[in-house]
Amino acid sequence: MTIETNDFERAEHPKAKLPRFSDPSVVRTPDDLASSITGLEVINFGRIAEQIAPGKTIFFVGIGGISMCGLAELAHHEGVSCFGSDPHPNARTAYLGTLGIPVVHHHAAESIDRTAPDLVVFSKAVFDDNPERLRAVELGIPCVERSIFLGAINRLFDRVINISGTNGKSTCTAMCALIMMESGIDPTVHLGAELIEFKTTVRLSKTKQRDFLLSEACEFKRGFYNYSGTATVVLNLVHDHIDCYKTHDDLIDAFARFVAIQPAGSVLILPTYDQDINIMLDLVETVRPGHLDKLKIIWFGEKNETNRYGKRPDYYYTDLHYNDRGEPCCDVYKGDTIYTDITLTVPGEFNIQNAMGAIVAADLSGGTPEAAKIALRSFRGAEGRFTRAGYYNGAEVIVDYAHHPSAVRVTIEAARHLPAKRLWICFQPLTHSRVRGFFDDFVDSMLDVRPIMMSEIYDDREKDTSISSKDICDRINELGGQAEFYPTNEMLEEHLRRIIEPGDVLLIMGVDLRNVGDRLTGRTDHMKPVV
Repeated sequence: MTIETNDFERAEHPKAKLPRFSDPSVVRTPDDLASSITGLEVINFGRIAEQIAPGKTIFFVGIGGISMCGLAELAHHEGVSCFGSDPHPNARTAYLGTLGIPVVHHHAAESIDRTAPDLVVFSKAVFDDNPERLRAVELGIPCVERSIFLGAINRLFDRVINISGTNGKSTCTAMCALIMMESGIDPTVHLGAELIEFKTTVRLSKTKQRDFLLSEACEFKRGFYNYSGTATVVLNLVHDHIDCYKTHDDLIDAFARFVAIQPAGSVLILPTYDQDINIMLDLVETVRPGHLDKLKIIWFGEKNETNRYGKRPDYYYTDLHYNDRGEPCCDVYKGDTIYTDITLTVPGEFNIQNAMGAIVAADLSGGTPEAAKIALRSFRGAEGRFTRAGYYNGAEVIVDYAHHPSAVRVTIEAARHLPAKRLWICFQPLTHSRVRGFFDDFVDSMLDVRPIMMSEIYDDREKDTSISSKDICDRINELGGQAEFYPTNEMLEEHLRRIIEPGDVLLIMGVDLRNVGDRLTGRTDHMKPVV
């Protein structure tokens, strides 16, 4: 995919249909009404947004996180003097250093005294007893959590697309961004993953700094309640984050309230393949009667699916098949007219669904069918989303962030479409509460994998460690499956080095276990394409 700088200097696309906040027909939800719907205190986003300006200073606690580093870069681009702390040096903190953003690799109250920030931003991984947060409070410096800060950024832009859903947010947002860029559209983009085309987790507009924001909207701890867009995409409603959504109904309710606080006159983009969407819409009508009538709803899905009203999706795909490389291919229709045909490098029908959400949002913004075809064909995936990390001993190594049973299941299914002498599959669960809450689903998702190799649960935030990956392995074996437990990633890596042969494919799923893929392949820079 090649994009010339001059492409971003074109006049605004005449067919663009994405509303603007400056349009009289778009009416933001009043703060007090939003508060009554979400149950959260009223937040003065305007006051926070005032700190995102030249001459201001912001300190980011946990700046090395995937989202935090991008928010710091966005603030830096706005002329803010940015500083940060993170006890774990990584490629992202090193990159921030190249931008002139100083990062200290420890938490200390002295950092606040030295930098004298106007605002402190922290992630949910930073606890209340953090010394920088405590010192800022002592000095009367405002402190806000990451999602609130992103909510303030939302309000700086005239057009905003927020992409939500339990699974696929990063992939769909990245796909949408690349389609827009190929179409000559110049958005600012916020991702929850690294993207080779960006060399980071964000993209900064080259022409209109505060015109158009494309961002993923994460539901974790209801953080997306802080986001307001002129278009909202919901990809799916899979039960996850069991530490904050005890039941599936709790999660659906949260998404309903997220939709209910979106502006009147905005666009809602929904899938036909997730039947829980209808439950969500019923709840929207309950918590804010009549609001759905004030939203433009656009549906996407497969040709034979129907929406809430028994009609075919507004955008649909058909003739899904896989080529000899295991890549999914299909035709895409808008209405009953062919829009384009697409072939993805990233496998699986779930990625076709992600691509459909991206196509709708991009088309709404003035994207073109030709650009969608080109951008999606060249899309190599956001980092950790079925990433082809390289080769070890003649075997291809693929790493994936999959951490929910549904994601594990579809990622395994996608890998099985790849040509391979033998497919080896490894998995490391994320958080003990997730394993405890979805234990049977994890067992079922891997029961037919022979063998499934698992390392111990990765968890950097929970204290109850009374369940283990070994429990999943034992249950799989009791049911006639074949599971192998390795207490550490290093022990699993040692075993892989012994069994991998030329022509094999190795799929590694897990947040921390993915590092084994880097060690096997020798990959050191996630922002360089693997040849």
